This record gives sequence, structure tokens and C-alpha cells, in this order.
Amino acid sequence: MQIFSELYEFNEQLILTLKFTRASIEKIAEPYKYVPDILNGKDLLSGEEGQFLKDYILNLGKTDALSQVDYLNERKSILKKYKDESFAEYKKYSSLYVKIFFLIGVMAAVLLA
Repeated sequence: MQIFSELYEFNEQLILTLKFTRASIEKIAEPYKYVPDILNGKDLLSGEEGQFLKDYILNLGKTDALSQVDYLNERKSILKKYKDESFAEYKKYSSLYVKIFFLIGVMAAVLLA
């Protein structure tokens, strides 16, 4: 969840930077935890999501600023979809873990009583 959340924010920051100022991609990526690793080619995800990350990074900085803004705007909707899906999955599993630990606590209380 955090990877796509960071990548979505990075994408937004990159769009703003390309429209109004000029800064290096590495400088924009500094405040993020996972984005520098993605830019350096680390495989943080596998499957379709991992391939999306590779394609996304491969096309950064390859064209002029206007074309790059168009590309980033196209990727924005896909990033939002991945971000929302991963957040829903995170939410589902986190509530499951809370319920499991609650049941373990109840079982321990019943066994001790």
C-alpha cells in the first residue's frame, strides 16, 4: 500500500515540478522511502504491479517536458487505481489481524479463568 501511495504522491510532485520549475528526479524522490529504490531498479513488487513500476520508471525523463507531463497524467489514473486497491487490501487484512488477536485474547482469558 505504501509503495503505490508514495509513487502517486511522487507522480503529483513530478507533474508540478515539470510544469513550473526544473529539478532532478533524484532530488524530488529524496523525501520518499521507496521511490529512490524504485528509481535505482530494485524489484519491490512482482507480477503485474512490478512490471508497471518498471515501465513507469523506464519512461521517466525520456521525452520533453510537455510530453512527460502528458505521460504522467496518463499514469496518474492507473496509480490511483493501484493505490486504492492496495489500500482496500491493507484495510481488509489489518482488520482481520485485529479480530484474530482479539479472539486469541478471549481464548486466553477463558482458559485462565
